[in-house]
Amino acid sequence: MQQALLIVDMQNDYFPDGSMPLVNIENAAANAKSLLERFRADNLPVIHVQHISNRSGATFFLPETSGAEICSALRPLPGETVVIKHYPNSFRETGLADLLTQQHIKHLVVCGAMSHMCIDTTVRAAFDLGFLCTLAADACATRDLHFMDTPVPAAQVHNAFMAALNGLFARVMTADDYLTTKHRGR
Repeated sequence: MQQALLIVDMQNDYFPDGSMPLVNIENAAANAKSLLERFRADNLPVIHVQHISNRSGATFFLPETSGAEICSALRPLPGETVVIKHYPNSFRETGLADLLTQQHIKHLVVCGAMSHMCIDTTVRAAFDLGFLCTLAADACATRDLHFMDTPVPAAQVHNAFMAALNGLFARVMTADDYLTTKHRGR
């Protein structure tokens, strides 16, 4: 089954000097890089998704800023596809679904940021469109949130979303498990 690596929003604004730093983003990027290196070595499709904010009042991923650029560790090579999006869902008002269909891709290996936002909506949309998804949990990152007056640490946010996606919407595992087990190539 043809598969592709989908790297979502691994952009400078999510890193320590950015406008919206995420918890554990550097570790997530390192794990995403191991997936990227394998896909490149195996000559499999790699698709980078880059969020460019176009809504009024946005504070990060602003057009033509260094914060909106894909981080250097995961920067696309010539010939790798970059899909620009303006919403959390990587399929909304982009050509991503058509691109995948044209390339006969049925299986997406997904990683990136933020676990509770763009990863969640993209994986659910992929499922709705009939794609099989593997989600590399340790190649994703998020941030601390608040609900009412209660702080919700990033680790809890991340784990809750990975647990919710695992099973029906995606097979959730670590990047290393994907790279070293029978799950590769499905």
